[in-house]
Amino acid sequence: MKTIKRSIAFVLAMILTLAMSVTVFAEGEGAKKTFTITVNEAKAGHTYEAYQILKGDLSKSQTTLSNVDWGTGIKADKKTDLANDAKTYVEKLSGMNSSDIKAEAQKIASVLSTTVAGSVSVTQDNAKAEITGLEPGYYLIKDKDSSLKGDEAYTEYILNIVADTTITPKTDVPSVEKKVKDTNDTTGDTTEWQDSADYDIGDVVPFQLTATLPANVQSYKSYYLKFDDTLSQGLDFNEGTVTVKLGDKDVTSFFKTNYDAASKKLTFTCDNILAKGFEAKNGDTIVVEYKATLNKNAVIGSEGNPNKVKLEFSNNPNNGGEGDKGETPEDTVIVFTYKVVINKVNEKNEALDGAEFTLYKKIKGEADKEIKAVISGDKNDVFTFSGLDDGDYVLKETKTPDGYNTANDIEFTIKADHSIESDAPELNSLSGDKVTGNITLKADKTEGSLSTPVQNFKGSVLPSTGGAGRVAIYVIGAILVVGGGIVLVTKKRVK
Repeated sequence: MKTIKRSIAFVLAMILTLAMSVTVFAEGEGAKKTFTITVNEAKAGHTYEAYQILKGDLSKSQTTLSNVDWGTGIKADKKTDLANDAKTYVEKLSGMNSSDIKAEAQKIASVLSTTVAGSVSVTQDNAKAEITGLEPGYYLIKDKDSSLKGDEAYTEYILNIVADTTITPKTDVPSVEKKVKDTNDTTGDTTEWQDSADYDIGDVVPFQLTATLPANVQSYKSYYLKFDDTLSQGLDFNEGTVTVKLGDKDVTSFFKTNYDAASKKLTFTCDNILAKGFEAKNGDTIVVEYKATLNKNAVIGSEGNPNKVKLEFSNNPNNGGEGDKGETPEDTVIVFTYKVVINKVNEKNEALDGAEFTLYKKIKGEADKEIKAVISGDKNDVFTFSGLDDGDYVLKETKTPDGYNTANDIEFTIKADHSIESDAPELNSLSGDKVTGNITLKADKTEGSLSTPVQNFKGSVLPSTGGAGRVAIYVIGAILVVGGGIVLVTKKRVK
């Protein structure tokens, strides 16, 4: 920008000099020559266009533009919107500071013709792109209209004098990420913010959304920002749990929260994060935190319950941030939950009807949490405990089939490993470790299940009527009676 202002000053000085005297240029001084604008740190996907605003003859020293006239980039019927004539316009530009020049560039953009003096399309980020073949003059450099993808932002207009010049576009977009915390009820430990977690159905799950603002957000007059969050069907948003912070400043009141329970769409919207009282700065972070409850519709197993967020944001600083909007890519976290399946069998591993089980989860500092089973099948021989977190559990047989001994209590631990830092979180492994009891827990990661048979053994059998046991009793009794008689007779004879 300093180069532009110096060049403008030189132009004005030359115009004043020409007004006082007529100079004949040495041969070649006023000869036409083409120049190049090099776009430094160019952004992939952008097409930069140069529109000629003013034209003239560049001195041999390439510091002064004379014989100034309107360029091809201005509509013929719109020139007077800028100034009565080209020379007057140069004088006007020379008195402007950087803020004025930026505003003037936006005004120029509104009267551009369809004639592009030169352009370049960029395929790689941070490349050096060149707009060549430009005649001496003033140029407005801008992104081609409607050329950007939704996750990009337009370059600020650049007003520049051509003389083999290098420019650096000012363009940046915000980013967003979603995180979740994971709590193990048995140990009481809670993780930092990460990309996956596992919970029991009925648990309250904390979420965090973080937007990092672009490095040029303050170049906008107004900046719109919306967190567009989508919960899975297995999660219900908890009203009244939202906080929004800009650093340590609470800005919750600046955001409007909207939740559609049917679609699970959750949005947090601020029309202008640059407004008084909010006053976001370049590169700031805005953090939204809220809670949701894992419900009975939660998906069990490796598919999990994905939750996504994206940002909608102002992406055109040239119109003050109004109208044009962009969108970031989505960021995803996943909440997992599991199940335990108990198959009730007899000593022959045959299905056994008539039992009941209750599962208890060990909670640190609290009483064990009771979990009811869902009975599947025609008989009550298969018991499914759905929506379980990792942790320690105790299985109790609370009703025993008639004629069988009650099974001993079984203690086991559910263990799960899932991606904590990943753009595509996954359930890596699932296992169940036996603590007590004669069982083996078989894991199915896809189904999110741990299954095991639990045996009942019959009790001691009393002798049946007329059976061998009773006959033996009769024989023993007869022997005792006969023996007693013999002893009595013997004693009498002795007397």
